[in-house]
Amino acid sequence: MTVREGSLEAPTRHPIDWQNPEYYDKGKAFAEMERVFDICHGCRRCVSLCASFPTLFDLVDESSTMEVDGVKKEDYWKVVDQCYLCDVCYMTKCPYVPPHPWNVDFPHLMLRAKAIQHREGTPHKWRDTQLSSTDRNGKLATIPVVVQFVNAAAKMKPMRALGEKVLGVDKDAWLPEFAAKPFRKHALSNMTPPVKDGTRTPGKVAIFSTCYMNYNEPGIGHDLLKVLDHNSIAYEIVEKEACCGMPKLEQGDLDAVAALKDKNVPVLARYAREGYAILTPIPSCTLMFKQELPLMFPADADLKAIQEAMFDPFEYLVLRNKDGLLKNEFPTALGKVSYHIPCHSRVQNVGQKTREALELVPGTEVKVIERCSGHAGTYGVKKEYHATAMKIGRPVFRQVAEFEPNYFSSDCALAGHHIEQGLGEDKKNAQLKHPLTLLRMAYGLPD
Repeated sequence: MTVREGSLEAPTRHPIDWQNPEYYDKGKAFAEMERVFDICHGCRRCVSLCASFPTLFDLVDESSTMEVDGVKKEDYWKVVDQCYLCDVCYMTKCPYVPPHPWNVDFPHLMLRAKAIQHREGTPHKWRDTQLSSTDRNGKLATIPVVVQFVNAAAKMKPMRALGEKVLGVDKDAWLPEFAAKPFRKHALSNMTPPVKDGTRTPGKVAIFSTCYMNYNEPGIGHDLLKVLDHNSIAYEIVEKEACCGMPKLEQGDLDAVAALKDKNVPVLARYAREGYAILTPIPSCTLMFKQELPLMFPADADLKAIQEAMFDPFEYLVLRNKDGLLKNEFPTALGKVSYHIPCHSRVQNVGQKTREALELVPGTEVKVIERCSGHAGTYGVKKEYHATAMKIGRPVFRQVAEFEPNYFSSDCALAGHHIEQGLGEDKKNAQLKHPLTLLRMAYGLPD
């Protein structure tokens, strides 16, 4: 297939037809993969994004025909397994996405293949199911006494070696600790400030804490609350929540995604219809409600309302600033900040709102790094992918170190820790801080 100029129109997304039995037809899925892989082979623009494309191109180049038709169909799974649904190829690289007639949607084609894999079963299905059950894992691991044991075991070399052998979790990969005091149990709503609506934002927010902030790094959530308090923004902790479903989506477990959606949507829809902005401090969770769930359930009016009410925290704060409703007195300079913008932030198409917010702080220089860190959810901790995840992140690690920052940061806390591991001794005196923590510090608010 000859490559020609791509469309200059904004990319559009088709609904995910996951409830159609034909979606799981392996023959039809292989036929679509062959068509798309042939286009990718002719273009090769995405070769530097992740391991999926180099894997595909190596398979083609090493085949008898040096074309896609020479690649064995069973080898297609090697390409699928390297995709972690970052969506960057679709949103920033591919010139053949809809409305282009070639209609290329590589990430959602990989999602279809992962869904077929999940239904048929894979060698690592049990491991992947356990890793992606984030809400359940958090509830179990944060039980008093248990939390100390789990955190200690994660630092013990013999236990990590056993975990690698039995579970397939790389013994050298960074793993998050579990918090003794989960966010939702120790955070209080504050609806006492008078609600000041702007032309761009409502003056009250509902906070969907996410599994990670709730069970692993609740300090990020408390920093968000302090920033909201400081700016007299009323907020309520979402009454009830379950996992957003992104970890299950990455495994192709679409039935589990649907079940989690049924738990979250009735609660979140009420906040959306009552005029709240809904903030999620983890980019992947924000994207789930902004894009993936609405595409899986395009006729769901409640999801549409949630989609319109959903904000990244810095997207919301920058819009408040444009309405003249954000305090701009920052007594603490941040110096030099290496800021990594996560893939799932980039593909939301809201611009670099975290950078804009941090640059409001006098005496602060922000270097933005727009490359994948390589962590990619559970991908970076798996034995078979950890080395590749570190390789993907090398350009990010290098750019962070070259800037010699006071702080390095990412909206994705997992990416931040992955970068910290990749820096090693190059970290020098730079400190890892989440952007919400940096903003709280800039305001001079106590820890």
